[in-house]
Amino acid sequence: MKGVRYAVLAVPVLLAASAEAQSLLTIQIGGGDQLSVPVKLLLILTLLTILPSLLLCLTSFTRIVIVMSLLRQALGLMHMPPNQVLIGLSLILTYFTMQPVLDTVHREALKPFMEEKISLQEALQRAIPPLKGFMLKQTREKEIALFSQMAGLGPFESPEDVPMRVLVPAFVLSELKTAFQIGFLLYLPFLVIDMVVSSILLSLGIFMLPPMLISLPLKLMLFVLVDGWSLLASSLVRSFG
Repeated sequence: MKGVRYAVLAVPVLLAASAEAQSLLTIQIGGGDQLSVPVKLLLILTLLTILPSLLLCLTSFTRIVIVMSLLRQALGLMHMPPNQVLIGLSLILTYFTMQPVLDTVHREALKPFMEEKISLQEALQRAIPPLKGFMLKQTREKEIALFSQMAGLGPFESPEDVPMRVLVPAFVLSELKTAFQIGFLLYLPFLVIDMVVSSILLSLGIFMLPPMLISLPLKLMLFVLVDGWSLLASSLVRSFG
């Protein structure tokens, strides 16, 4: 049930992020000041279409799924594990790493709102700080300064003063950079195996045998012997500490 509640809260969180950039427009239909049911339904369906991508960009999913994909390429397995498995594992690790943030949001914002103790606006104000704190911890100052300069904002007296319109793109770029750095380190041992196997085959005069046929079992054996999946999962989770 908590997972469903977290998903429900994601909609107001994203609305709050966009609300910092501009105020919401009021659409009057039929002379009234309330949105008609078809317009509300259209807005909800539109939001649900872009919600998954926007929500995942605000979490640890970006770093995790990129590292998993780079690992698969480093091993030389183009389609194994399948994309569904990699995405599923990435989502599970994302939920695990985001659990403290989600618990705080649930306790301080979602639960009181579901019990009708606070308004939607107050729930938004309570939900943003935990997520913003997580993003600030993972974002480099260089990226924040870059987008602050492009937006014509800053300098900021404290990290909490950074608006979401600056923090979100800076966070995504920081996650991409970190993921590529981890991927580079993952590639090195498997690259060494490929080079050694290719050199041996060339020295033996074996040109018709693809080096991948020899190096792939060796890379899989190395990955299994070092308990690669557990090592990678634990390293990814600790990288958000």
